[in-house]
Amino acid sequence: MIEKKIADKEAQSAEPGFWSDGAKAGRVMTEIKQLKDRLETWNRLKNDIEALDEVYALAREEGGEDMEGDLRASYDDIKTRFDKAVVLELLSGEADSSGAFLTIHAGSGGTEACDWASMLLRMYSRWCERRGYKYEVVDLQEAEGGIKSATLEIDAPYAYGYLKGESGVHRLVRISPFDAAARRHTSFASVYIFPVLDDSIDVEIRPEDIRIDTYRSGGAGGQKVNKTDSAVRITHLATGIVVTCQNERSQYKNKDVAMSVLKSRLYEHYRQEREKENAKYATEKKEIAWGSQIRSYVFQPYTMVKDHRNKFSVGNVQAVMDGDIDAFIESFLRWRWQGGTAAGAEAEEDEEI
Repeated sequence: MIEKKIADKEAQSAEPGFWSDGAKAGRVMTEIKQLKDRLETWNRLKNDIEALDEVYALAREEGGEDMEGDLRASYDDIKTRFDKAVVLELLSGEADSSGAFLTIHAGSGGTEACDWASMLLRMYSRWCERRGYKYEVVDLQEAEGGIKSATLEIDAPYAYGYLKGESGVHRLVRISPFDAAARRHTSFASVYIFPVLDDSIDVEIRPEDIRIDTYRSGGAGGQKVNKTDSAVRITHLATGIVVTCQNERSQYKNKDVAMSVLKSRLYEHYRQEREKENAKYATEKKEIAWGSQIRSYVFQPYTMVKDHRNKFSVGNVQAVMDGDIDAFIESFLRWRWQGGTAAGAEAEEDEEI
């Protein structure tokens, strides 16, 4: 399958006039490289497995018990690389290989919810750093105790494919640092993931379908940011989708970023519209609706992070908040590949999390 995709892309690159569109040609060549890297990964695994099998057979013949440690280490390394390769093969959606926009919104609850939103922003930023992914905050609305909302643009292959399962409501249970009585509080924040689209995926946005407003930016960025109407808000009239960008000093740059985010959000909107006839769609929409959380993060009276869709959980909540979320991402992808749905995956009450 991978070999055929490579052959098709290479045939496309050999067509007359291919290099006349530099941007399109660059995307095709990037896709070819990604496919070849995947193929090389499997070929290397195949060769390493065959070599390990030969060494194991030789050790058995010669009674080489002293080789057990080296054999086990080689096996563990191969298994780790195999598991990662399998997860990558699960990312076969139209936009899975794209970068991602990640948006966080604080729920109701004032300072508590804003602080929780800022904690999630830190968690995903740390996840990007752990993977060596380039990311940029393209919009940030600060609030007392934290943030009201934030949008990250993550520039890395397959960022959307890995993160798409993070969309939904995230729930925090802890003893509030803002409560003098040290009572336990529950806070909510929503996370939305959209692909960074290129011209290979067409999303039409007509000028008459949008309204563009400009206003004075606030927050970080220097005095000039606050003295000019550089911030941009774009409203898509038909869907009611609103995007903002205020982090660049230039109004034109903010508009370009906002249009890119709008294009990505519309892609997700239309994708979901196309899936309305799918029986799974209703449960998936319920899953990401406000008040129906996909994951809970419990700090007190015990520590646990639990995905309510596939019941996967870990006890080291601090590691998760430091960006160690790959286990959740991979378990979700495998669960969906095996036919998992959100049916029956409602979150339990606090005492049963």
